[in-house]
Amino acid sequence: MEGPSRPKLGISSCLLGNPVRFDGGHKRSDYVTAKLANYFDFSSFCPEQAIGLPTPRQPIRLVAENSDAEVRAVHVRDYSVEHTKDLHQYAATVIKKMAGFSGYIVKKDSPSCGMERVKVYEKDNAPAERRGVGIFTAKLMLDLPGFPIEEEGRLNDPRLRENFITRVFTMFRWQELLRRGLTKKSLVEFHTRHKFLLLAHHEITYRKLGRLLADLGSVSVDVIATSYIKLLMTGLCHLANPRKHANVLMHIMGFLKDQMSADEKVELLGLIDDHRTGLVPVIVPLTLLNHFLRRYPQNYIVKQYYLEPHPRELMLRNVI
Repeated sequence: MEGPSRPKLGISSCLLGNPVRFDGGHKRSDYVTAKLANYFDFSSFCPEQAIGLPTPRQPIRLVAENSDAEVRAVHVRDYSVEHTKDLHQYAATVIKKMAGFSGYIVKKDSPSCGMERVKVYEKDNAPAERRGVGIFTAKLMLDLPGFPIEEEGRLNDPRLRENFITRVFTMFRWQELLRRGLTKKSLVEFHTRHKFLLLAHHEITYRKLGRLLADLGSVSVDVIATSYIKLLMTGLCHLANPRKHANVLMHIMGFLKDQMSADEKVELLGLIDDHRTGLVPVIVPLTLLNHFLRRYPQNYIVKQYYLEPHPRELMLRNVI
């Protein structure tokens, strides 16, 4: 069965420019609509509108009687009018439609969609604390651990942006693997090609997955696969950084060192160290490494998704 040609993302409807917000406006994201739209298909949702709230409307907010109390979504002028249950139920409905989704982009600060630091008010009119999660998104995150979810505001951070899109394309590759038909051989190949990518994010998960796959001979591949993808995606949530990238680049260089000249080694080691110390982005040593891989081909290495985990045209590694 032929699958989609590119990843599909769920997204808060207002980010696409749809006038669904409480004031009848939108929060169109130029990065999403002008850049990401070239690489992803979007399916939009507005939880507040979906549960029957009109547009325009009085806004809702998150409230809690105290810091330990359950956070609820209520009408801003009448806390007795509550929408928590409806938002939970709608999230459960959306989750059932997300089998083919590779990620989700939500609206920051929203009491329904915000992913973190959403304002939570207390009944005694104390200043709001930025400690909440939108009710809809909280349900997504609870029921889909490790699934790529990100706020559009956090996409302005180069490392968070690169991390999210790396996870999205990894999830998309996994979904393509399942469409083709999962076997023990294909699972091992998938893992092998993602080894260095995972190592750049979280070495502990890298080792855990190796131990998990060691049980493939005695455990059903479907059972292993369920645990595998949850652990993989959770591991990739950890941010790569210059130290981790330098470690992986050194590992890869080890496959080439017997073919490289002394001057080539010095040149590459110098750029790896420049990245480790923050002088150059990771794309600089990566470009030289790819040059040497073309000169001294290593089949195991050239298949590694670490070298290109997402379309190079997005230029995500040019600034990290």
